[in-house]
Amino acid sequence: MEELARESISLLSKPALSADGPRLGSCGALVIMLKSALGAGLLNFPWAFARAGGVHAALTVELVSLVFLVSGLVILGYSSSISGQTTYQAVVRHLCGSAIGKLCEICFVFNLFMISVAFLVIVADQLHKLWVSLYEVITGMSEGDLPHHWYTDQRFTLFLLCVFLILPLSVPKEIEMQKYISVLGTLAAIYLTISVIVKYYTRAIPETYLFPIYSSGISTWASMFSVIPTICFGFQCHEACIAIYSSMENKKLTHWVFISLMSMFFCLIIYSLTGIYGYMTFGKNVAPDVLMSYSGGDVLMIIARLLFGVSIITIYPIVVLLGRSVIQDPLLKRRGKHFTVTNFFEMCTRVSLTVTWIMTTLLIAVFVPDISKVISVIGGISAFFIFIFPGLCLIFAMQSQPVSARLRFVLIAWGVITLLCGTFIFGQSTALAIMHILNKL
Repeated sequence: MEELARESISLLSKPALSADGPRLGSCGALVIMLKSALGAGLLNFPWAFARAGGVHAALTVELVSLVFLVSGLVILGYSSSISGQTTYQAVVRHLCGSAIGKLCEICFVFNLFMISVAFLVIVADQLHKLWVSLYEVITGMSEGDLPHHWYTDQRFTLFLLCVFLILPLSVPKEIEMQKYISVLGTLAAIYLTISVIVKYYTRAIPETYLFPIYSSGISTWASMFSVIPTICFGFQCHEACIAIYSSMENKKLTHWVFISLMSMFFCLIIYSLTGIYGYMTFGKNVAPDVLMSYSGGDVLMIIARLLFGVSIITIYPIVVLLGRSVIQDPLLKRRGKHFTVTNFFEMCTRVSLTVTWIMTTLLIAVFVPDISKVISVIGGISAFFIFIFPGLCLIFAMQSQPVSARLRFVLIAWGVITLLCGTFIFGQSTALAIMHILNKL
C-alpha cells in the first residue's frame, strides 16, 4: 500500500514516471484511477438523485454517462499511445494543434481552481458541523441555541486553517507528505458509503417520525440533464489517466480498456450506493452535502467528516501544485530567455502564485457556500476533459491513422457525437450556473 501511495504522488506531481523508473502493474493502475475519481463529488450524489427525480432516473443518467466516461478514457489512452506524449495537455497539443492545446491548459487551470473552491466549501461545511457537535457534547444544548460570534463562524476558522495549515503545506515545490496519506481519500469515500448504508438501516423510527418525501418518479429531461455535471465531477479521473497509462507496464489497448472498465465499475458501485441510500434516508430534503443532513452528534458521521476534512486538506496542496506549475513554468521559461532564473526569483514566483491561489479560492468559497453551485461549474468544465478534448483527439487522430475507411467513418462519427454531447453539457451547466448567480442578485 505504501508503494502504491508513492506511485500515486509521483503521477500527480510529475508528468509521468521515467522510462527507467518503477512501472505500474494492473493493481497499481486500478488503485490510482480509483483514488483520482473517488473524492469530494461523493457528498453531492444523494442530492443529485433527488434532483434527477428519483433512483431510476438518476441510475439511467449515470449508466448512459458511463458509456461516454469509459469511451473518453479509452480514447485518451489510445491518443497517448499514438502520440508518444505523457500528459493530457501534451497529447491534446500534439494531435489537435497549439491553439486547442492552449485552450486545454486554460481549462486545466480553471478546473483545478474550481476544485480548490469546492474543497474549501466542503471543509467549511464540516467545520460548522463539527463545531455544532462539540457544542452539543459539552453543553448538552441543541444547534438552535448555538451562540453566533465572529470567532465561532466557520468562515473565520477556515481562514485560520488556510493561513496556518494549507498555505505552509502548499508552498514547497514537492509535497512529500502525500506519499504517506495518498490513499486517505479512497478510504474516506468507502467509509462514507458504508456509513450512509448503515445509518439507513439503523435509523430510529418513533411514532412521530416524519417519513421523507420522495419524488413522484416522473422526471423531466431538464431535471435528468441537470445532474450530469455532478456525475462528471464525481467520476472525473481523465486528467490523470494519460499519466497513469504512460506509466503502465502493459500498454496494450485491450488491457487499458479493462482497467478503465474496472475502475469506472467500482466507482459506479460506490457512487450509486451512496446516492441511493442517502436519497432514501432524507428524500427530497437531502442537503447538497449529504453529511450536512445528519445530526451533529452522530458518531459515525463525525468520523466521516474528520476523514473527509483531513483528506481534502492534504489533497488541496496537490491541486495547488498542479495548477501552479501550469502557470509558473511558462513564466520561468519566458524569463529564462532574457535573464537568469535565480532560486530567489523562482521562490518569489511560487509563493506569490500560491498565496494568490489560496486567498482567491477562499474568497469565492466564503461568498458561494452552496457546494451544488460550485460543482455545477466544475461539471461543466469537466465536460471538456471527458467529452470535448477526447472527441477532438479521436477526430484528428483518424486523419492520419492507417485504418479502414469504414472504421475511420465510425470512429469520426463517435468523436463528433462525443464532441457535441460535451458542448451541450458545458453550455447547459454554464447557463444554469449563470442563472443561479443572477437569481441571487
